[in-house]
Amino acid sequence: MLIGEFPLPAGAWFPWHEHPVHQLVWSACGVAAVTVQDAHWVLPPTRALWLPAGVWHRTGTIGQAELRGIYAAPDRCPVGWPEPRLVTVRPLLRELLEYLSDSGLAAQPRERAEAVAFDLLEPLEVTTITVPMPVDPRARDVAAEVLADPADHRGLAELGRVVGAGERTLARAFVRDCRMTFGTWRTQVRLRAALPLLAAGLPMATVAHRVGYATASAFVAAFHRAVGVPPGAYFSATVSARKAATSPPANGRR
Repeated sequence: MLIGEFPLPAGAWFPWHEHPVHQLVWSACGVAAVTVQDAHWVLPPTRALWLPAGVWHRTGTIGQAELRGIYAAPDRCPVGWPEPRLVTVRPLLRELLEYLSDSGLAAQPRERAEAVAFDLLEPLEVTTITVPMPVDPRARDVAAEVLADPADHRGLAELGRVVGAGERTLARAFVRDCRMTFGTWRTQVRLRAALPLLAAGLPMATVAHRVGYATASAFVAAFHRAVGVPPGAYFSATVSARKAATSPPANGRR
């Protein structure tokens, strides 16, 4: 197991890449984020993401963060999850990862600590919030407008006038390309935009307002319907949603 340390400023992102080895993405301080295809994970220090070797991904930070890249050779790793898995980082695992970050650690103590660390990788069953992008160029322009400001309340008719397309044409494009209505797609955008705010511990009313909901109760209801748990429980160490994590299969460093 090798551990790389990457202090990153707010908003820094590595380009899309893959690794020939398994990786556990974790931030010892601050909030990290990982994107795989249409799936997106937000990782406060209590969360990490297991990425199998060969998964094409992009890693970055929400705010300033102390990112850790924990790498394990597939032929020496007892964990064989074939798809990305969210795991909880409890205090013991956190201390072990910090301990293993010591480049001067002798071989035998390192092997013993690695064995315990692998045993402590506890998968979390939470639904991933996915935001597929439309293929139609005018629908992509609409998507860019919404992604730039998830709280934007303009409907398809108004947005269509900006991009030069009719409301019905855009509605069909979202259903065809994203397999969901524009309204559902925008809800996904808003819920995904809320994750870093929730991870940072902002009040629920503040989070709701920033992503386009008039009240905290409306936001909580929408989040619970889509994800299966209320937003206050999403980053809880004991969260266990009924739905399994639904990251799309990836063919695909840091």
